[in-house]
Parts: sequence; structure tokens; C-alpha cells
Amino acid sequence: MRIVRDVAAVRAAVAGAGRIGLVPTMGAFHEGHLSLIRAARATCDLVVVWLFVNPTQFNDASDLVTYPRDEERDAALAAGCGADLLFAPTVDEVYPAGFATTVTVSGIADVLEGAHRPGHFAGVATVVAKMLNMVRPDVAFFGAKDAQQVAVVRRMVADLDLGVEIEVLPIVREADGLAMSSRNVRLGPEERRRATALHRGLEAARTAVTGGERDAGVLVRTVEDVLAAGAITAEYVAVVDPDSFAPVATITGRTLVALAARVGPVRLIDNLEVAP
Repeated sequence: MRIVRDVAAVRAAVAGAGRIGLVPTMGAFHEGHLSLIRAARATCDLVVVWLFVNPTQFNDASDLVTYPRDEERDAALAAGCGADLLFAPTVDEVYPAGFATTVTVSGIADVLEGAHRPGHFAGVATVVAKMLNMVRPDVAFFGAKDAQQVAVVRRMVADLDLGVEIEVLPIVREADGLAMSSRNVRLGPEERRRATALHRGLEAARTAVTGGERDAGVLVRTVEDVLAAGAITAEYVAVVDPDSFAPVATITGRTLVALAARVGPVRLIDNLEVAP
């Protein structure tokens, strides 16, 4: 596997490569990232892994500073999963002097994560648009844990006619249900134990729907009760349409229950799809 740092090098490397798969990441790889790389390897002729901690999507400066970074480890893991290229540009390569363009997606990017993290999705949409233009893949692989991010990217790709397939893989979880996240390494032992309440709350909501509950308000309270038992207060628990992220009052079809909460110093997100 080669490591490249600039746009010219990555474009030269992918020229004439056949079906190109791109796996966008900010590093600190876990099994969720590796599942995306393996999926790309299984269906593409050339696999590019993007490794870039994007400063413009952090609205909390301390979160950017403490975000885990270990390029050497990540490179070894990516190579072990069959990646052909690790594209790890510098901040100056992505945002050169004079950079003055921002991509915004209205509506879907204004709620939940967008409301709690002002500017976050403008940073995401801009860097993803740049990344897709730099690499020019046929398909890009994302994880379902960042469900709203996926919805924003899909909207942007459709609206701007970017011509790339978006492939979404299921959330990869620890044995106790905690969604894998690069930020999990910052949880202390007690915080790690308490964090399992996020998934248990979502599962309680799904059980309620399976049992006949259709009122979104009841599902929100069900999740909040499980979180409270783990001494966790949610930033939000929302019941939304999985494509538009519009709020849902009554469960009539595919519906997403999404949440965000701080456990100690770490902000975690998770979601689960339910259906009657």
C-alpha cells in the first residue's frame, strides 16, 4: 500500500484503475472502519482510504485537539485489509491559502447534530465535496453510525450531480452493544460501562415498537429513562424519517431513533432503525 499526500499524486495513482472505491475516515481506526475497507476491497479494483482530521467540522476546539491520531497504526491496518492507497493530505493541501468556498446543505443539516454543533455539516459537506473531486471515485463507503452525515452527503451528491455511489454499511458494535467510535478510547472504565445505556435505550425503543407502540413521544421517554438509569442525560433523543430527518410523530414505516449524549468528557452518538 502506498501513502500519498497531494492531489496530483492521488489522481496519478487512480488513473485508469477501473472501479475506484473510497473510504473516508478521520483515522483512529476500529473495526467499523475496517469493515468499510474490506467491503471496498471486495467490490472495487482500487481502494483509496482517505485519512484526514478535518478541522472545519469541529465546533469544539478541545475535541479537535484531543481527537486520537496514529497514522502509522492506521496505515498498517488499512494495508492489512487490502487498501491500495492511503491518501493522507495536509491541512494546507485541503485548504490552501485563500480558500474561500463552503458547501452548505439546507434543511436536513439544520437539525439534531446540525443544531447542536453549529457549522459542523458545512465542514463535512465541504470536505466531502473536495475529497470526491480529488479522488473521483466510483463509490464511497460510509458507516451507518453517522446516519445524519450520510443523509447530508447523499443530498449533496444528488443536488450537485457528483456521480458517485454512496454505499452504507451497518453499525459495528462491541459485544455489549456500544457502537464503535474512535472517541471510545477516551472513556474511563466506569464511563465505558455507563455508555452501554445508549444502545440499551435504543433497543428498548425497538422492543416497544415490536410490542405495538407507535407514539414517538413514548419512544423518546423510553430511551431517556434507560439513559437516566445510567446517569446519562441526552443532548437529544429524536424519532425521525431516516432519509429526510424530518420529525415523526407516529410510527407507520421505517423510522430512525437517534440520540446524542455526553458520557464523561466524551460526546457519543448512536441510532437504530425501527419499523412496525
